[in-house]
Amino acid sequence: MCRVITDMELWSEIRRRVLTGELSKRAACREYGIHWQTLQKMLQHAEPPGYRLKKSRPSKLDPFLPVIHEILTGDRKVHRKQRHTTKRIHERLRNEHGYDGGWTLVKDAVRAWRQQHQEVFLPLSHPPGEAQVDFGFADVWLEGELTKVALFVMTLPYSDAIFMQAFPRECTESFLEGHRRAFEFFDGVPVRISYDNSKIAVGRITGSRERSVTGEFLRLKSHFLFKEHFCLVRRPQEKGHVERLLDFARRNFMVPVPRVDSLEKLNDQLTVCCRTDLDRQLRGKPAAKKELLNEERQHFLQQLPTQTFESHRVSPGHASSLSLVRFDNNDYSVPTQFAHRPVIVVATVGEVRIVFEDRLVARHRRCWKKQKSLFNPVHYLALLERKPGGFDHARPLEDWELPVCFGILRRRQEADSDGGGTREFIKVLRLLETHSVMQLKHAVQRGLEIDAISCDAIRLILEYQQEEPIALFSLDGRPHLKLVRVAQTDVSVYQSLLMEGATL
Repeated sequence: MCRVITDMELWSEIRRRVLTGELSKRAACREYGIHWQTLQKMLQHAEPPGYRLKKSRPSKLDPFLPVIHEILTGDRKVHRKQRHTTKRIHERLRNEHGYDGGWTLVKDAVRAWRQQHQEVFLPLSHPPGEAQVDFGFADVWLEGELTKVALFVMTLPYSDAIFMQAFPRECTESFLEGHRRAFEFFDGVPVRISYDNSKIAVGRITGSRERSVTGEFLRLKSHFLFKEHFCLVRRPQEKGHVERLLDFARRNFMVPVPRVDSLEKLNDQLTVCCRTDLDRQLRGKPAAKKELLNEERQHFLQQLPTQTFESHRVSPGHASSLSLVRFDNNDYSVPTQFAHRPVIVVATVGEVRIVFEDRLVARHRRCWKKQKSLFNPVHYLALLERKPGGFDHARPLEDWELPVCFGILRRRQEADSDGGGTREFIKVLRLLETHSVMQLKHAVQRGLEIDAISCDAIRLILEYQQEEPIALFSLDGRPHLKLVRVAQTDVSVYQSLLMEGATL
């Protein structure tokens, strides 16, 4: 039986025996079981020439190839989720152009076109002192609940250093705070930072590279003085370094899925991971990341500014009739005296502050959930003093946990007065407007001990507890005062005066 010879050792043996006259051609075909044409090819070539493609036969798909290419070219201008699949192209060829061939031919033609038109990238040289920024997303077990978090990432392509932090959401506050923390981690500010066209930074696209940026981004630039570079629209590969390292960090820093009680703890872990990663040395790099980063710092724009940058977002608001200000789909309370007033909301990643004119009137811990109401019970005490009947039904006071002595005080006050005990108790609670719960607790306990339970008595106790003792005057360091001598008073003089007065 004839066979194809591919083994180089056998190929060499047959050529040697035939070409040296040891074996005839016919005998070689019989002994090795090869075809005459195979033997001729072996004698012509010192090594197997490999497979040679024959000219393919015309396909019934050939007349339809221009239609396929036109469809695929048009798809490059539309959203990727609305592009043709191979199945859809086959259906259109069959229904609109009369193609009666199979789906496999269409699939092979589409694959060949896409391989030919795949984008080729140019390796880039990154000068020191430049950075790239991007956001990604990952899942985290936060307080026992699987939560999606936004990952802020800044990378330095020259040293390949990375910094990553997790935030509840991709927004202006996390964008600004991520920059501030990254600059502190790298101990300096890069000269230029590359971005995509996120609405957080870009207000309007005015040209190929021209952008009208947002006010908060301008504030960030003005403080740290770096230059910005925005990628072309739908060209994220212009900042491919940060996208590649984002995938690396997500696979290495976030696997398995972290279980944490707070994002602060998660960010501490991520900072440690980023710092540990600086000890790695990449293929083709002359030194470890840490050494390259130290070298790159010499090219940074500047060291960190001495003035602290506050990562906040300022938004106008309005206090409702319930003394609530809506911000980011949540309601935050303010003192009732500011109801129906326009206010300013200053929000950071962890806090919401509410300002009226030039006064800070309320501050709350930032809530990242939706449609929640956050109350400070103290804000409603002035209203409850006028309407004490609503004290036990007020929603802002529902979950207010006070020390046990406050309940004892209320019962004593209600028992000692004719219907005014609740109002008197609310007056005591209003002392929390200027003092802490712990300070008032000590005053209430002292008042119960000495049976002084009125609001005025507890206020006096509270003020007395806050007074600082007068320090003894010392002559140390005042040698001139030691020379002063004060004569002792003779009290008998006053006695003589009293006697004279009695005589008169």
